[in-house]
Amino acid sequence: MLSWNEIRVRAARFAAEWADASSETSETQSFYDAFFDVFGKRRRDVARYEEHVKKLDDSHGFIDLFWPGVLLVEQKSAGRSLTAAAEQAGIYFDAIPERERPRYQLLCDFKTFELLDRDTREEIRFPLAELPDQVENFAFIVGQRRRALREEDPVNIEASELMGRLHDALDESGYQGDDLERFLVRMVFCMFADDSGIFPRQDMFLHLVEDRTSVDGSDLGLWLTRLFEVLNKPADQRQRKLDEDMAKFPYVNGELFAERLETPDFDSEMRAALLDACRFNWSKTSPAIFGALFQSVMEPIERRSQGAHYTTEQNILRVIEPLFLDDLRAEFDTLVTKHSGEAVAELYRFRNRLGELRFFDPACGCGNFLIIAYRELRLLEIDILDEIAARTRASAQQVMPFEVKSVIDVDQFYGIEISEFPARIAATSLWMMDHLMNRELADTFGEPYVRIPLEKSPHIEVDDALELDWATFLPPEECSYVFGNPPFIGAKYQSIEQRAQVHRVAQLGGSGGTLDYVTAWFIRAAEYVRQTDTAAGLGQRPPRIGFVATNSITQGEQVAQFWPIILERHDLEISYAHQTFAWGSDARGKAHVHVVILGLDPAEHVPTDRPLYTYPDINSEPLVGTCKAITPYLLDGTRLKDPHRLVKSASQPINGMPRLRIGSKPIDNGHYIFDSEERALFLDLEPSAEKYLRPYVGAREYLQGGDRWILALHEASPKDLSASPLVRERIAAVRDYRRSSTSKPTQQLAETPRLWHVNVIPHEPYLVLPEVSSERREYVPIGWLEPPIIPSNLVKVLMEASLAQLGLLMSAMHMTWLRAVAGRMKSDYRYSVGVVYNTFPVPQGFSDGGVSAKLDAPAQAVLDARAAHPDAALAELYDPDLMPTDLRKAHRDLDRAVDRLYRSRPTFKSESERLQHLFGLYEQMTGTLRP
Repeated sequence: MLSWNEIRVRAARFAAEWADASSETSETQSFYDAFFDVFGKRRRDVARYEEHVKKLDDSHGFIDLFWPGVLLVEQKSAGRSLTAAAEQAGIYFDAIPERERPRYQLLCDFKTFELLDRDTREEIRFPLAELPDQVENFAFIVGQRRRALREEDPVNIEASELMGRLHDALDESGYQGDDLERFLVRMVFCMFADDSGIFPRQDMFLHLVEDRTSVDGSDLGLWLTRLFEVLNKPADQRQRKLDEDMAKFPYVNGELFAERLETPDFDSEMRAALLDACRFNWSKTSPAIFGALFQSVMEPIERRSQGAHYTTEQNILRVIEPLFLDDLRAEFDTLVTKHSGEAVAELYRFRNRLGELRFFDPACGCGNFLIIAYRELRLLEIDILDEIAARTRASAQQVMPFEVKSVIDVDQFYGIEISEFPARIAATSLWMMDHLMNRELADTFGEPYVRIPLEKSPHIEVDDALELDWATFLPPEECSYVFGNPPFIGAKYQSIEQRAQVHRVAQLGGSGGTLDYVTAWFIRAAEYVRQTDTAAGLGQRPPRIGFVATNSITQGEQVAQFWPIILERHDLEISYAHQTFAWGSDARGKAHVHVVILGLDPAEHVPTDRPLYTYPDINSEPLVGTCKAITPYLLDGTRLKDPHRLVKSASQPINGMPRLRIGSKPIDNGHYIFDSEERALFLDLEPSAEKYLRPYVGAREYLQGGDRWILALHEASPKDLSASPLVRERIAAVRDYRRSSTSKPTQQLAETPRLWHVNVIPHEPYLVLPEVSSERREYVPIGWLEPPIIPSNLVKVLMEASLAQLGLLMSAMHMTWLRAVAGRMKSDYRYSVGVVYNTFPVPQGFSDGGVSAKLDAPAQAVLDARAAHPDAALAELYDPDLMPTDLRKAHRDLDRAVDRLYRSRPTFKSESERLQHLFGLYEQMTGTLRP
């Protein structure tokens, strides 16, 4: 067949030649003769014009072009409705004998193509001019499949449910543990092999189960056990009296069937569950999701509540494309442009170099990253061979001077996984992907290509990656890329053992335990990469690193702890990055966490132009730009004097601002806190307590409304308390609660049960800042509260604050600082006194009345705009979709006033420009480049 490059060239020529076609009557047949010629196919060999059809209503019609079993075309003149053509095609389809009904339907008016795959219901629409980019959608014309889409298919969920039913039936029968896990892996391999061509005849395994085993299931386990033995033995070593159906199965090797399992016992219902799974078309599932499929199978409670969970291929590509795929593709594109006599030899050398690369995922789980990386590498190799073939034909050589085979194999892929079952799945899934890519290669060049029995195996080690010496597993000088998705566990949720591992790996003394678990993989990878300096000298290109991480390692206090290890101790730099986005699953349940992606290279090898992917919304597609430097906060650091600049938590304000503190924190087990109903009931029983019950406002009440109350007994006299038995009961309950605590400071608080842990009793108006605020808000709602309201510890409190200070803290300038350095709760801003407020660079001379007074009027205008909407809660006023126009305008005016205090030039044009200015001021405040 023609190469796809040649087909695209022909398609472009076709699109130009037929751009003015318009008449269905006079031009249709010439149009489709030329269209089939684009693919090197004679139309008359496969398809007929004006095929007569007797419709279901006994009327007659004529299909414009009909290829039995493959394609039905309805053609219209330019400008005519394709909706009517679709209705007509549907009528014809119903009238065609079932054995000849086509899979594909094409509607066209010369200007627009609408192609429908009736099997998958996938429909594409594009103009004639785009045909060169869309030709692979017509791969069926040359007997090929279109390359699989990168998005997962819903059939994966159906596959998960089928395996779930089989798992549950076996588990409930007592067939459990490792044997059950290994058995299910083998079943999926057999069913995939049945449908994808690994086994020599389709449905061999289905027919064996359906035709040769008893309906009651009594002998099914024995047949399967015998099949495993056969699949593990070469044909020339099998018994001569082997059952004829068994003998037709190929030798698989790869140790997939080597270990003997306990024979499972089946009944009729369990056999039916296996047959349901066998009848499913496993060729449509991606090996990349088998890991998650089995994870969901082995966790039935999670499976039923949320469905199957797996990392989307799109997200995996976000890691590996900038890590290596983009560079490899760019190198190939450059080679394609060369037309010298050495061009083919260079393409061969490039292709051979792909076979020398080594890929390492030190937290591989079920192997998703390795599987997708393997697939993409094989697809690139096919494109290289396709280009070589095209150049060979162009040079008038009749025989291709190369053997159609792949130099890339699964033994180039390495992984470490702590659990045995996922490790087995990873290896098996890589073999499956290898088979799919072998079939892709065979389809492209029209020559059979298989690798059964399996000769090579991926290197998957079952071990704890934080304890194993990576260099003994894969010497770093032999490794090309380290990548993956290490486990996400925050410091507060780590086990004692995990915290100890992070502490040891980070070598940060007592502070090491506050780092997220994922940081240990970054540090181990940095150590691993730097071993190439010793092993092979500085001339050796070290492995590149690309990991997914929780966004917390680029925000808040962790930045100052973690990044000096990477940037200074190991002298690595960020070579590409994705800012925070939602990392999720395409399965039901849509479980999301908020992550970043980081690429790391030794400083001497970091690229000049570094891709930085930004997200207008955490669920949107990224925008990509390049910069000369990326900061640990994942910002463009091109214009900063020190892109490695880290903001370190300060115990006191270093900016001249008054002290910001947390609100009241009772540590009372809820005994002092009441909602409105509880307060009313309490006062019915003890009216004298009313003078001690004061409004209690945290972030939720401040932003969304609602009432809570707290007992403030700080100034209560003993005489009054003696007459308040219910209050005294509360005091006693608090004392008992604190005494029973395992915390010594809390036990000490039991000696003063009437007091809270943190006691903030305002006597004049004060500013409050909610500790957590939605990342959707352009501004954190900051404002005044007044006595008798007691602020809770979920707001920050600024006593004796001025209107100008309120204006500064409400400004876009302060929000820019917050977004850059604050920690996050999921993706929401978490306001930190030490990192955000105490370090915030204020305008020069802000403490002078003359400077700060310039903010009084615009700050008051913001408060007045809020007051103009008394029925709306702050959460509603600051929702970006609901924010009133007058409030937005007041904030814009305040922003301009604040900007003028920072510099005399026109207002800042972008967030990055503001941040660059703030980091410069921060350098001046701290007096050192890296505090």
